[in-house]
Amino acid sequence: MFSHTPVMLRECLELLDIKPDGIYIDGTCGGAGHSSEIAKLLDAKAGGRLIGIDRDPDAVKAASERLAGLPAEVVLGNYDEMADIARSRGIDGADGILLDLGVSSHQLDTAERGFSYHNDAPLDMRMSQSGMSAKELVNTYSEREITDILYRYGEEKFAPRIARAIVAARDTAEIETTSQLADIIASAVPAKFRRDKNPSRQSFQAIRIAVNDELGHLDNALDRCLDTLSPGGRLVVITFHSLEDRMVKRRFAEWAKSCTCPPDFPVCVCGGKAKGAIITRKPVTASDEELESNMRSRSAKVRAFEKTTIL
Repeated sequence: MFSHTPVMLRECLELLDIKPDGIYIDGTCGGAGHSSEIAKLLDAKAGGRLIGIDRDPDAVKAASERLAGLPAEVVLGNYDEMADIARSRGIDGADGILLDLGVSSHQLDTAERGFSYHNDAPLDMRMSQSGMSAKELVNTYSEREITDILYRYGEEKFAPRIARAIVAARDTAEIETTSQLADIIASAVPAKFRRDKNPSRQSFQAIRIAVNDELGHLDNALDRCLDTLSPGGRLVVITFHSLEDRMVKRRFAEWAKSCTCPPDFPVCVCGGKAKGAIITRKPVTASDEELESNMRSRSAKVRAFEKTTIL
């Protein structure tokens, strides 16, 4: 069963400012934890509607079942395709868009999906269950490419040592399972650093991000989200690591700027206008109560942006 405890549900619903007759898009539908609560607030007779999108076929099936009877539809696809998905369904603007980024609890907890270093399973990590797998990456990428991935996406300070160990291990036998990879990583990290936290966490995160091109899709999607919003519509994004959060924060800041002239210009000559306003000056984080009941919320940050009514 595809289960999902939605992170900061109350906060997200408040930031989206749900209108019963509004049109909403959940770009990362997952198990429909957020989507189902959004859809319950919509009035189908007044035109209220929700479109859920997910790249994982398991999620699409589970979300479709959970949303049955509600004014909602779930589509297999990536959230950076939402503009085309919306247009194909006669939607020319959304009142709210939600992105809940990162890997889902179901994907982590389903051992055979190969996301977790806690269980021995085939090395996979593909959210869409298609394309290049983690097994292919670790067995074919060069030492330099693996080092770069671990540095860039995992901020792993032992990236060169780990990449060197991966390449040495695969010269003996192909790396096929999560346990094999976790053992290789542990062997490359100095013992004193293995005591503080699981040495595989950052490397597994980095490889997962690379396999699924998570930051590439986010970069492509953000401007498409803004384009898809109706005037006055809101974009709410939940991030789980600094790379995602930094990208969202910077893009929101760019959209909120009215002038794009170089700072040394004495007067504005660009005639630019802000595309909207940042609703969350600081990211919203989970309450103490939620932190106790939902461990996934520990690293979560929520940011919201409202598109201006007149561009």
